[in-house]
Amino acid sequence: MALMEFHVITLFPEMFESPFRVGMVGRAIEQGIIALKTHALRPYGLGAYKQVDDAPYGGGSGMVMRPEPLAAAIDAAMEAHPGLWRVLLTPQGELLDQPKVRELSERKPGLLLIAGRYEGVDERARAMVDQEISIGDYVLSGGEIAAMVIIEAVARLVPGVLGNPESLAEESFSAGMLEYPQYTRPEVFRGMKVPDILLSGDHQKIRAWREAEARKRTAERRPDLLVRPKR
Repeated sequence: MALMEFHVITLFPEMFESPFRVGMVGRAIEQGIIALKTHALRPYGLGAYKQVDDAPYGGGSGMVMRPEPLAAAIDAAMEAHPGLWRVLLTPQGELLDQPKVRELSERKPGLLLIAGRYEGVDERARAMVDQEISIGDYVLSGGEIAAMVIIEAVARLVPGVLGNPESLAEESFSAGMLEYPQYTRPEVFRGMKVPDILLSGDHQKIRAWREAEARKRTAERRPDLLVRPKR
């Protein structure tokens, strides 16, 4: 049995085929560490044309996803896979950050991600989920890309997915700050030299330098991270 399951309710299940065939997530799926399953929403649509959306009450532009198909799809997925944590991807949700990613990684047996489309979902559909999440303050055509972001971010925290689990502790945002500058060969590139401290072999001084550089970079580029409450 996989350590973490990802289920996605979507109008476009084919969108998830290519991105997760390769790379870290693809390998983890092949090894059975994580599982990914899409649940097509269209079969739960209404009438001969399998309608999943309709015009909004009160007027307005665009279409709104009807609650009945969403409810039927969620009920079917939960009946087949009990215990999933139901997440609606929506601009109105909580903003995704690394602490939330860690929380999601602890929701076993896994996540049921619901990808909205059009102008959004009928308000009553919100009663069918456990959490609403946004990946940022911008507009996408649907929740599929947001679902992929969550799958990628959460999968990294599942034991066995990363080749070197120690790297998790050093990545950006893991310690509440941006990551320190990284260098590799060559020692000099177009007149730019690797800092001498990294060539010194003094691991204690290197660690102190990296911590100082991480704090400096965070203060310059994302000062909000330094005043954000720790979770």
